[in-house]
This record gives sequence, structure tokens and C-alpha cells, in this order.
Amino acid sequence: MTTDPWGRVDDDGTVYVRTSEGERVVGSWQAGEPEEALAFFRRKYDALVTEVELLEKRLRSTDLSASSAMSSIDKLRTAVREAGAVGDLDSLMARLDVLADRAEERKVEQKQAQENAREQARETKERIVAEAERVAVETTHWKSGGERMLQLIEEWKKAPRADRPTEQALWKRMSAARNSFSKRRKAYFAGLDQEREEVRAVKERIVAEAEALSGSEDWGPTARAYRDLMQQWKRTGRADRASEDKLWARFKAAQDRFFDARNAVFAERDAELRVNAEAKEKILAEAQAEIPAISDPRRARARLRDYQEAWEAAGELPRDVRDQLEGAFRRIEDDVRRAEDAEWKRTSPEARARAKDTVDQLASAISGLEAKLEKARAAGDTKRAKEAEEALDARRAWLAEAEKALDEMS
Repeated sequence: MTTDPWGRVDDDGTVYVRTSEGERVVGSWQAGEPEEALAFFRRKYDALVTEVELLEKRLRSTDLSASSAMSSIDKLRTAVREAGAVGDLDSLMARLDVLADRAEERKVEQKQAQENAREQARETKERIVAEAERVAVETTHWKSGGERMLQLIEEWKKAPRADRPTEQALWKRMSAARNSFSKRRKAYFAGLDQEREEVRAVKERIVAEAEALSGSEDWGPTARAYRDLMQQWKRTGRADRASEDKLWARFKAAQDRFFDARNAVFAERDAELRVNAEAKEKILAEAQAEIPAISDPRRARARLRDYQEAWEAAGELPRDVRDQLEGAFRRIEDDVRRAEDAEWKRTSPEARARAKDTVDQLASAISGLEAKLEKARAAGDTKRAKEAEEALDARRAWLAEAEKALDEMS
């Protein structure tokens, strides 16, 4: 009989393995020496050891799920328990028990991780749903709002799943938000269509008025009427794009017909008035050279009247130079008027009387202050004397200016 620490081979070739529960038969060997039999069954044991070691490594270094680990452990336990092998089967069973405990720990860890992942998924989808509800209620920028709603749907699809009841409840809110947004947008555009139709009707009326005026030769009132119609057009708002473009083309065409005709008439008239412009340019040049050199305002006014009569007699000006020439002539008139006003103020009896009264009042005030000064000096009151001197200096300066003004009026 040949023996081994963990088994033996009987004389009849029966092979046994020793375990904590006693010996059991693992096989029979008839083809060779007993040592060969033990070596063969030890190799089977080594194979089991390798499987256990691989499972230990997977459980230690990979994310093998607890359920897969327990399934592998149960299979190995059965394999070890029924193994046709010679070796320390009890130690293998003990290692598998340790692995089972580790698998149970992983089961708890994975369950917690799953719960954490579901909670995170719930928070993520809560955020997505909350934003979708905000878009559904608050957004009035329909294009960007619709794009954002589609983005939120995609974010929902890509987000991890929460537990089934939470998923269902949140999706119900998400779907309701999307439907609410769609209804609000549809209602808005329905109202917008109605509003644009009303605008189109108003602009049809404006265009009809513009077309009716396009042949008018009443230039001034018709031009004002076109300005009023343009203001109405701007205040009315916008119709749909196609109608807006067509109506504007008609409005502009009518307006252009009128103003082109008016401009042609005015251009012909301006050509006829060019000789008037030449005459007035000559009058203006002579007035600009002569009138500013006249120092007597009355003579300047009399000479200006001559130029004004010549100006009126020269006739109407062309539009392109009207403002320039009329403005230059008005500046000459303004200069003469200002010179007359200044002369009147200088020679006015009322103004001279007021100036004389001012001189008399200041002279009287100076006399009073001089008396106060003498009195303060006699009393040795330096403070009052200084105050009187300062007041005298000021009033003497005022008196000099008042006397100068009075002299200029003489």
C-alpha cells in the first residue's frame, strides 16, 4: 500500500483521499504504479487549487458581481466536495468559505452602490424634469425653448435609470411638461397668426390709400399724406413675411411714382429759378460787404430795407440753395436788429435815469461810509474802521463802473 499525507492507494488499486470527515474513495488505478496514481490525483487537486486562486484574484481585483461570485463558489464547493483528487481539500473548502464571506460583503457594497447610483439617477432626472417644467411655464422664446426641450429629452435618455416607480413618476412629469410647452407654443402662434392677419388687413388699406394718391399733383398735401401713411405703416406692426414683402413693394411703388413725378416738376422749376439764385447771390454779397461797415444803426436799417426790397423782387429760389442763401440773408437782418436794440438801450431816457439813480445811490452810500470810518478812527475802533474801509473800496469800484456806463449814454 502506498500513502500520501492526504491520501493513499490500496493494494487493489483503490485510491482514497483523507478529509476531516474521514477517508473516501476518489478513484481506482490499475494501469501503473501506485506513485503514478497519487501523482495523477494530485494534479487534479492542483487544478482545483488553480480554479480557487483564479476566483480569489477575480474577486480581489475586478468588479465581479456578488451573484456571479457566489455562483462560482457554489460550483467549486460541489467540485471540491465530489472531487476525484488527492490533496488538502479541507483547506480549499476553507478558502471558499472566506471567498463566500467576501462575496457577501461585495453583495452589500454593490447593493449600496446600486442604491447610490439610483439616487444619483433620481437627482439627475429630477433636475432634468424641473428644468423642463420651467421651460414649459416660463419660456416665450419658442425656437430656443423647443431646442432646449429636445436637449432635455436626450439628456433623459442618456441618464442612468432610477428605480421603476421613480422612473415612471418622473417621466409622467417630463411628458406633461413637454405637452404643456407644445400647447403654449401652438396657442401663441395661433394668436400670432390672427394678429398678423389683422395687421395684413390694415396694411392693405394703407396700400390702397397710397396707390390712390400716386397720381396726385397736389404736391405739398400729398407728400404730408404719404408721411402720415408711413407712420401708420410703422405703428401697425408686421404681417406674415410673404404678405409683408408684397404689400411693402406695392406701397413703395406707389410712393415712388408720386415722388418721382414731383421731383421731375421741381427739377424743371428749379432750373427756371436758377437765374433768381444768381441775382440773390449778388445782392447777398453786396449786403454782406456794405451793411456791417455802417456804424449808425438807423442808416444800416434804411440800407437793409433797400436790400430786402431787391431780395423780394429777385423772386423764388431753387430748393438746393434756398436754405443756404435765405439763412445768410437772415443773419444780416439779425445783426442789424441787434445793433438797433443795443442803440436803443444806450439812448433810452429810462435807462439813463436808472444809471443816474445808481450813481447817486452809490455816492450817498460812500459819504455815509466815510463818516463811519472817521468816527471809528476817532474812537480807536480798529475793527469797525477796517470794515468801513473794505466797504468803501467796494462801493468806490462800483461807482466808477456806474459813472462809466452813464458817460456812455450821454
